[in-house]
Amino acid sequence: MAKKRALILVEGGSNMPLHSQYVQAAQRLDLQPIALSADSARYDYSAAEGIDVARVDTENLDALIRECSRINATYDIVGITSAVELFYATAGKLSRYFDLPGPNPESIERCCDKVTQRQLLAGAGVPIPAFCVATDARDVESAAAEIGLPVIVKPAVGSGSTGVRLCRSLEELAEHTTHLLGGRHVWRSWPKVLVEEFVQGPHYCTDLMGNEIIGISALDFCRPPHFVYRELTYPAELTDDQHDRIADVSLSCLRALGLGWGPTNVELRWSKRGPVVIEFNPRLAGSP
Repeated sequence: MAKKRALILVEGGSNMPLHSQYVQAAQRLDLQPIALSADSARYDYSAAEGIDVARVDTENLDALIRECSRINATYDIVGITSAVELFYATAGKLSRYFDLPGPNPESIERCCDKVTQRQLLAGAGVPIPAFCVATDARDVESAAAEIGLPVIVKPAVGSGSTGVRLCRSLEELAEHTTHLLGGRHVWRSWPKVLVEEFVQGPHYCTDLMGNEIIGISALDFCRPPHFVYRELTYPAELTDDQHDRIADVSLSCLRALGLGWGPTNVELRWSKRGPVVIEFNPRLAGSP
């Protein structure tokens, strides 16, 4: 008797809409969704939704390999992924180990470090904001002086716009620097802050699957200084020239970052100098 096919999801939970969408997609394809989590309490709803949950240290690649090997004895694992950006590279490493299709994990790791990402994009001639890297308050202040207020100040590693703020004055700059470096922000790596030019203009997001552009949407935010999406218009109203230039820049990001498998998205602003890449994300977009 053939084993039932399964999709492995590394971390997630009921509070993550993308995770739920992965589960629903797996079930439509008659795949058994199996979640691997360090905290199985997140999945107290799992039995009702038909999700199997295995408790495992998701920070330990060897432990994940052992658990997937155990699952593979019962199920035919056909895919391993994650709805959590933090574990997307891990899912890529597991996919490589089990000879399954997936993204290049090294490219994912480079992309998730915003400093490395910007260096690679700049080296490939992709238009990005002016930026500086800072590790203490003095560096942040010097970077802001060099770039000129207002500036965007954010963690070099993170997602969901956590810790991202527009600083329009020296007082706001000092306040947010204290928040990031004074112990209130939770860092998973050595604290490293990105100070960058505030590029102004309409905000767009390009959704890609592999090397193909699926569509371009227009995004609107709540009032600064924080960046929380409130509205999405899909497709964006663009001229042919705008569409082609945004598409060209988006595909250039893929090449510069060594990506081209699975879902990705590019956030851009249309400035006086045309499209400027604000951020490239190696995952499905988290916009509304």
